[in-house]
Amino acid sequence: MNGHWHAKLNPGEEPMATSKRKSSTKSGTKRSSGRKYGKAASKRVASAMRRRKKGTLKSGRGGKGGTVKSRKQAIAIGLSEARSKGAKVPRKRTSKQGTKRTTKRAARKK
Repeated sequence: MNGHWHAKLNPGEEPMATSKRKSSTKSGTKRSSGRKYGKAASKRVASAMRRRKKGTLKSGRGGKGGTVKSRKQAIAIGLSEARSKGAKVPRKRTSKQGTKRTTKRAARKK
């Protein structure tokens, strides 16, 4: 036998690959398709971005808040709308802190 590492294999057997790719994601759950977000979600976000540029995108319930100027906020609003309409959008991330900080408004209500 020669000094190669795969010399001990049975004749005709191929050496195994050293690194295999896993089809699952980091969290260990499999996704059905490669897309994280559906087409409807991207349409909603695009619509929110156009409304932001126009100056008609409002934040808060019933559009009573001020106009949205932040790009990130516009994306968040678009994804939120898509989520409420049932589009394929991943769940919101939860905060890693164990306790929730109370705001002044929440403290006043008590």
